[in-house]
Amino acid sequence: MALECHHNTPGSVSTPTWHRLRDALLALIDSLGNNRKRPCRLPAEREMIARFSTTRITLRDALTQLEGEGRIYRENRRGWFIAPSRLHYDLLAGLAFHDMVESQQRQASTLLLSASTVPAPLHIARRLWLSEGSAVQRIVRVRAIDGRRVLYVEHHLRPDCFPGILDFDLAQHSLTALYRHEYSIRIARVDYELGSTIFGGPAGEALHATPGTAAQRITRINRDQNGRVVDCDDEYWRHDAIELALSAVPRGG
Repeated sequence: MALECHHNTPGSVSTPTWHRLRDALLALIDSLGNNRKRPCRLPAEREMIARFSTTRITLRDALTQLEGEGRIYRENRRGWFIAPSRLHYDLLAGLAFHDMVESQQRQASTLLLSASTVPAPLHIARRLWLSEGSAVQRIVRVRAIDGRRVLYVEHHLRPDCFPGILDFDLAQHSLTALYRHEYSIRIARVDYELGSTIFGGPAGEALHATPGTAAQRITRINRDQNGRVVDCDDEYWRHDAIELALSAVPRGG
């Protein structure tokens, strides 16, 4: 399939070559199947260059556009993949990760990267109402949906609230469930901070994301039923993996 390059004529507007190639790539994506719950690999770039009679630069422009739209994603040293359907993330639902994923007929899994007691850096100490350098429990995990790694999360907990929690199997147990059943702590209020960032360093490596890939950051500061700040989370999601939802009633009706 060759892509013709059309030149401007008086009164006409030309369509950029990468835009026409984007449309051709969308047709290819549709032809590869409709299973939106499992990743599907696109052909290698050299194959697509030959198939569409295009250049590497033009192909990269089109692929980058589709990546920004959340249609495809790239894994470091593995190539390009069709993005599965997004997970519906209701900020007010308060569901644990596994419960949220499984409620949408998807399969969740967790990999524990580390769990230890560390000195709190200043920004964590401020969130938890502690002094800089105070001991906090740091838990780092990777979460996957249908086998695809989509979330890197760092949890910081107050040790006085959760003594001994690092002894549990934190790859298998929900922190929310442990709080409730082992420590009689119920999360009653969550303060959110949302922002866009890019992957790099440990988060990108853990999710096999190429450096510079767009990411969605979600920070949660959790308070218990007595209003006490007990922990905070920093979640780094592949941006194509979730859609955020929030229902609110405007003040004053």
